[in-house]
Amino acid sequence: MRCQNKRRAPHKKLRRAFAYIRFSGGGQSLFRTLKDVEEAPLMCVTVIYIPLMLFGLLGNILTILVVWLRPHMRTSTYLYLSSMAVSDLLILLLLPLDLYKLWRPRPWPLGDLACKLTMFLSECCTFCTILHITFLSLERYLAVCWPITAKTVVTRRRTRAIIGCLWLSAAVSAAPVLVMVGVEDVGREDLGECRCTHFAISSGLLSAMMILSNLYFLVPLCILGVVYSLIGRTLWLRPKSSRRDQSHRNTVKMLGVIVLAFVLCWLPFHHLQSCTMTTPTMTQSSYFNLVSSVLFYLSAAVNPLLYNLMSARYRHAVRSLIRTQSHAQARRMHTLTVHHSTTTL
Repeated sequence: MRCQNKRRAPHKKLRRAFAYIRFSGGGQSLFRTLKDVEEAPLMCVTVIYIPLMLFGLLGNILTILVVWLRPHMRTSTYLYLSSMAVSDLLILLLLPLDLYKLWRPRPWPLGDLACKLTMFLSECCTFCTILHITFLSLERYLAVCWPITAKTVVTRRRTRAIIGCLWLSAAVSAAPVLVMVGVEDVGREDLGECRCTHFAISSGLLSAMMILSNLYFLVPLCILGVVYSLIGRTLWLRPKSSRRDQSHRNTVKMLGVIVLAFVLCWLPFHHLQSCTMTTPTMTQSSYFNLVSSVLFYLSAAVNPLLYNLMSARYRHAVRSLIRTQSHAQARRMHTLTVHHSTTTL
């Protein structure tokens, strides 16, 4: 979620713009701070955002298609990853609106309902990403440390049910956003702005959501630390000649890199938010806010690249899908050419 503070008057030579902050733990995208930001940094962020969005959209769409068009890829692990790709895809689809608000925070052109829904969707998806990473890691813990139990507990049907529950839990957790944000007039200009409302600030709802956000980050982080320590210990003590254990090692390595990227991309704001909660008068850097925003979107775009680098199975499936689609396109073009030649004759 995004909130806004008025701490100083805008400088005449600087452009007034939003520095977006995502509550990393809860994935919340509150307008956190209004700062004076020069146009050059905004241009740099825009230049980074556009290719990042295109790259992320392509990668996440490929991940979804690979899992759902290739039956052998519908394992419990890749079902989680494909659902997480849907979440990341939705986040990236909201990026153009964030970019618009970065350059022109007001007036908000889409109305109060769209303001609430876009904010809610952003919060829901970022909550959902954290839940997916946590439950996927727990599933890997069962598979590695309790393989016999995992054979009966971890099934595709149960995995799909868990994924549905994760989306529902994320939606319920993000529901307060629907009453926390809206279009409000700012200053004497009477220009509507999609922002955190005065009610959310005065009622303490914003503070409660900030605490929930931190818990959504810190609790899974502790769980992931314990889980991967136990997985690492179990694999270390087992003989390395087992093909099944080697497969587990490869999967755990990939998930470990995904978790590391997640932490690195979302940690900067949590440091800032923790300092802000303990020291409310602390001055916040607009440039740090902008970097945090870029890292947030990077976390939504980078996962398919990590799958490609870490998983030979994923690489082969993507190549097979692209090759199949290319051949199908070539056949369609050939058929159209033959049909056109026949009708011409």
